[in-house]
Amino acid sequence: MGKTISKEEIVVAQSCTDNGLGTNGVPELEYTDVDLGLTPRGPRFDVAHSKNVTALVGKTAQLNCRVHDLGNRTVSWIRHRDIHLLTSGRMTYTSDQRFISVHNPHTEDWILKIRFPQRRDSGIYECQVGTTPPIGHRMFLSVVEPLTTILGGPELFINTGSTINLTCVVQHSPEPPPAIRWTHKEEEINYDSPRGGVSVITEKGETTTSHLLVQKARPSDSGRYTCAPANANPKTVLVHVLSGEHPAAMQHGGQLRIQYPISAAMLSFIVTLMGCYYKQDIMDVL
Repeated sequence: MGKTISKEEIVVAQSCTDNGLGTNGVPELEYTDVDLGLTPRGPRFDVAHSKNVTALVGKTAQLNCRVHDLGNRTVSWIRHRDIHLLTSGRMTYTSDQRFISVHNPHTEDWILKIRFPQRRDSGIYECQVGTTPPIGHRMFLSVVEPLTTILGGPELFINTGSTINLTCVVQHSPEPPPAIRWTHKEEEINYDSPRGGVSVITEKGETTTSHLLVQKARPSDSGRYTCAPANANPKTVLVHVLSGEHPAAMQHGGQLRIQYPISAAMLSFIVTLMGCYYKQDIMDVL
């Protein structure tokens, strides 16, 4: 016959199970305590916080490398162009003192700071951890110089009474300029001046465009206009407001633009010369 289990034995068995022990007194293992080799071990890069960077010429650039579980390993920065060790830990190993390694002990970020970057500094940089073998994460630094242009420059000829429309275009900027400043004769344009009819329209994006509009142009509106983006080089255009026709100009709406500038004396000489050849041809025919 089978063994009868008493009420006391059932209570003991439940008590052992509740304490993490089996009914035979041997500790039970939970799966959460077992290392199945699936948990990453050792340093690893956080690629979401170690990205490519676009920087402006002359303005400090920073490449960030975030490393989890670094332990006592060393982080180095290597420039791939010439396989040059730039920094190791916080020490700099290049004579180019523009390169600095920055690390806050309370973070996992190792930053390569490049002061006064130039376009030649563009290229691949590797953040490397001194494991065996070493592991690395590559990033691309693009150093750009924004280009500012004023359409139709460097000179524009405008009819009196028409609208001056100056279009300033900013290209190759990693971010839109925070502000664009317009000046006339080296003085900032006041859009609320008593003259009235002066306004600006700016469209920001990968290519930023700023339109300066001056209605009912008058001779006093002639002079140099400068478009000065906050993060790019300024550009200047010379505007002439004309009271009559301009014989050597091309008219586009109210704006006159000399496509091939030529002096009046040279034009007169060419007309005279053509007239001489024409007379000579007639004499030859007769």
